[in-house]
Amino acid sequence: MALREIRTVGDPVLRTPCDPITTIDDRVRTLVDDLLETVDMDGRAGLAANQIGVGLRAFSWNIDDEIGYVLNPVIVELSEDEYQDGDEGCLSVPGLWYPTRRAWYARVVGTDLDGKEVTVEGVELMARCLQHEVDHLDGKLYLDRLERSVRKKAMRAMREQL
Repeated sequence: MALREIRTVGDPVLRTPCDPITTIDDRVRTLVDDLLETVDMDGRAGLAANQIGVGLRAFSWNIDDEIGYVLNPVIVELSEDEYQDGDEGCLSVPGLWYPTRRAWYARVVGTDLDGKEVTVEGVELMARCLQHEVDHLDGKLYLDRLERSVRKKAMRAMREQL
């Protein structure tokens, strides 16, 4: 296991859709160990594989004292009538938090390291995390979901950080 460096905005790996995991081998087991270790810190809610430079569909989470992972996650359900629009941040966009509209409830289906189907679901922060991490695996950042005026402000703030 290793605590891995987080890739930040501007790194092309963050904008590249991740490949499905087709074989569960030692490389994938090591990836899961690294995702779990790297997300296990205060202030970290979720971590996608591409955020540590690996272009495979896997992410880990650290929500309400529960740490877990899922391989090849697919969002299968989002609440249609209930939304949340609180501030969202990202380890790959350090220090910037902006209101981001997300579904109140989310459910993903994927697999575990034994190849068995798993379902991960939740509301509020967990739902936000599931949607955020699947976006990462699709090559998207939360910045892409911001309203135009807020996104403009976020881009300005990122340029000022450079």
